[in-house]
Amino acid sequence: MSTLVSFETQENGIAIVTLNRPEAANALSRALLFELGALFQEIKFRKDVRVVMLTGAGDKVFCAGADLKERAGMNETEVRQAVALISKTINEVEKVPQPVIAVLNGSAFGGGLELALACDIRFAADDIQLGLTETSLGIIPGAGGTQRLPRLVGIGKAKELIFAAKRITAKEAERIGLVEYAVPRAELMDRALELARQIADNAPIAVRQAKRAIQSVFNVDLETGLAIEQLAYEATIPTKDRLEGLQAFKEKRKPVYKGE
Repeated sequence: MSTLVSFETQENGIAIVTLNRPEAANALSRALLFELGALFQEIKFRKDVRVVMLTGAGDKVFCAGADLKERAGMNETEVRQAVALISKTINEVEKVPQPVIAVLNGSAFGGGLELALACDIRFAADDIQLGLTETSLGIIPGAGGTQRLPRLVGIGKAKELIFAAKRITAKEAERIGLVEYAVPRAELMDRALELARQIADNAPIAVRQAKRAIQSVFNVDLETGLAIEQLAYEATIPTKDRLEGLQAFKEKRKPVYKGE
């Protein structure tokens, strides 16, 4: 496995993906992006992976965003290509059918926060800062930040944060809904793993279909969304897991789901 992005599996289908450039604040170089995108393309088709945790190496920075040292040597065409690559890679993270939990072990700015926004659930150490600070550099969030942030915190708050290039604390991020949980650093991974285990214990086909239905909320009208929900529900009906859930309920025991 590459030294830029590490991958390991835990019990019951929990996978941990780690951005591994701590000496460069886990910045999104082209090489790292290619590897991260390829890894999530692989994860997409792995039935043994039920939930993904995405974190950064070290304890200071989750991801500082684009590699600005690399960017400084680019011409305008190369900059456009680099921005497109970041956006494409972050979209790959969002598109995997498994739930993805961002575990923000350190600060997340610019593209680093945009990467976290593409995840399904976010945990943050309570001593970190976050922000889409691109306007302070003469650019704007270009990897989904202007679209995903308003969906979490509302249009007005998103405008404030982006226009002013604000850096906010994890506690403030939790208060406005940017992260689900801001927890003491010593508890961060354990708390995230606790939720990952709860997700992994459930029927994986059902969880994937639930994600599929929820993801449609902001893209379609209610009637279409309800139709998508119905299709997602119907996909669970012929599964062995559904029958196992019913049988376990009848026998008053914990179900054992196999993703079948």
